[in-house]
Formats: sequence, structure tokens, C-alpha cells
Amino acid sequence: MDNWDEIRTAFNVARIGTVSGAAEVLGVHHATVIRHIDALEQRLGVKLFQRHARGYTPTEAGEDLLRVAQATDDQFSQLVGRIKGRGNDVSGELVVTSLGGLSHLLVPVLTEFQAEFPDIIVRYLTGDRLFRLEYGEAHVAIRAGAVPDQPDNVVQPFFHQKITLFASDSYAARHGLPQSEAEMSGHRFVGADDPNSRAPFFRWMRETIPAANIVFRSGDVHAQRRAIKEGAGIGFMSRLQAREMGGLIEVVPPREDWAAPLWLVTHMDLHRTTKVQSFLSFLKKRARDWDDA
Repeated sequence: MDNWDEIRTAFNVARIGTVSGAAEVLGVHHATVIRHIDALEQRLGVKLFQRHARGYTPTEAGEDLLRVAQATDDQFSQLVGRIKGRGNDVSGELVVTSLGGLSHLLVPVLTEFQAEFPDIIVRYLTGDRLFRLEYGEAHVAIRAGAVPDQPDNVVQPFFHQKITLFASDSYAARHGLPQSEAEMSGHRFVGADDPNSRAPFFRWMRETIPAANIVFRSGDVHAQRRAIKEGAGIGFMSRLQAREMGGLIEVVPPREDWAAPLWLVTHMDLHRTTKVQSFLSFLKKRARDWDDA
């Protein structure tokens, strides 16, 4: 096969299951992904995927091709990951990944870092899936929750977010605020659309608040925050985010079991490179200003 780009595209579509997800990982337009798949299927004379409303599923022929593609991609990505950033200068791509809900903290830092090191090209990848540092998918990951335990990664405690319930001024004017947990069942709430969300504060909401009272639900954390701000209901966010947005009232003090610890994760092969160490130092220094007391 003389076109590895098409095979690599097909591999990522199979691994992620959607054209848009593969396009994000590959850094191309979704139309390019579709064109690669169509061209590869035409060249081979078989269908590699079944298209359906939820995405793409490999056919039997697709599975055969993609097993070989995965082994090749893993080996190549591992090689690239070890080579990237080994120079003594701070240049080239810097790939950072986190949950999308942390973008309000990280985008300003990434912008300042790029201003200080103009030869850097920033790629900031967000999403719920874990990007594979061992295969060079990212240089630095900022992860939330339990201590990451993937082998060969260097994990450092980073920041402890104080999470609690907030309501907008407009919501409080219309509905008042609960004075105790017992009164919360009489209020409207903004929550996650995922019933299996592992976030401890959303588990508390599922277990404590009647489902009928969670009147605005979204899988987009930015939409959740905006809904709280617009007065749709009471909902969770960090003190830092609430302070930035303004016009919000803290309903109850933060609880330790709602806290969201953040971790810095790098792969051992890239951890000591000049580029990664420069960014980690820069990020830690900027994080000292994230006082959410």
C-alpha cells in the first residue's frame, strides 16, 4: 500500500468510532477523513466500515487491515514520541491535553508560554478519553480525580480545585436559596447528562437530588456553567470559575469529598526534555496565582 495516510486515518476512525473524533486527533478537517476512507475502500475494492448514526464500525475486512495498521502505528508513534522534544531548544509542537472544563485555566497559560517561546506551536487537546502518552499523543496531560496509574508515566500533584454549588443572582431572586441539604429537594438544578459520570459531586447530585429537579442537563461543562449563570438552576463549578464569571452566589461551602485534585502527567521518555520541563515550570509558576480560597 503506497498511501499510509489513508490507512492511518482508517485506523483512527476505527479506534475512536467517529469521523469528527479522528479528525481532531489527526488535526485535519472531517472532510479529509471521509475522503481518505472512501479512497482506501475504492482502492481495496471492499467496504472497511459500516456507517450508522452513532459513527463507523469496522467490517471483517476492516478489522483485518486495522490489526496490521494498529501495530505499525503503535511502533511509529512510540518512535516519534521518543524523538520529539529531545533538542535543547524550546520549539516545535507542544501537545497538552486535559478535560475541556479546565480550558479557562490552561488557555491563558498556554498563550503566555507561546508568547515567551514564539517558536512553539501549541496543540491543546480536550476530551474525556485518555490520550496515550506512551505513544506520543501528548507531551503533558493534566488529569483530574484519582492518581493516574499508567505505567512509565511521571505523575506529580498539581492543584486542588475547590468545587461547590453556585446559583446566579437571578435564580436567588426568583427562587431563594436552600438553607440546608433538606431544602435542596425543593430547588432546580443543573447537572451532567451522563448518568454514569464519575465526578464525585455529580454522584452526590444523583444520590441526593430528585431526578425531576435536575431540569437542565448537558454533557458540555461550558453549557452547564452558562446555564447556572443564566439562572436555569443551582449547579457545581469551581470557586475559580465562579469568581471569573461573576454574579454567582456560593450556596454551601466546598466539601472535601467534592474536591477535584489535578495531576501533571508526562511520559518518562519525554519528562526531562527541555521543552517539557520549560512548560512544566512555567505552568506551576502561573498556578500559584490560582488562589480559590
